[in-house]
Amino acid sequence: MAEELELATVLHALGDPVRLALVRGMADGAESACSPEGLVVPRSTLSNHWRILREAGLTSTRQDGKNRIMSLRRAELDARFPGLLAAVLAGISG
Repeated sequence: MAEELELATVLHALGDPVRLALVRGMADGAESACSPEGLVVPRSTLSNHWRILREAGLTSTRQDGKNRIMSLRRAELDARFPGLLAAVLAGISG
């Protein structure tokens, strides 16, 4: 639920370049596998980044066979903190 999202926790989760890259990859509504292409990060480190994003409420996870597929909870984030995600993502690209 959107009202359960805490600003400090969300900002902490977004405060790492790897996690920002993961969020950016899902910003257009795309889903992501556990190990997205283009990120050269040890699997254990990547798992930790996904955990931080999930626990902050930024992502949701669904099981697809043996794989976990993550998606950005964009609607909830935008409802709770209007414009935050757009501002963070605009700062990345410009």
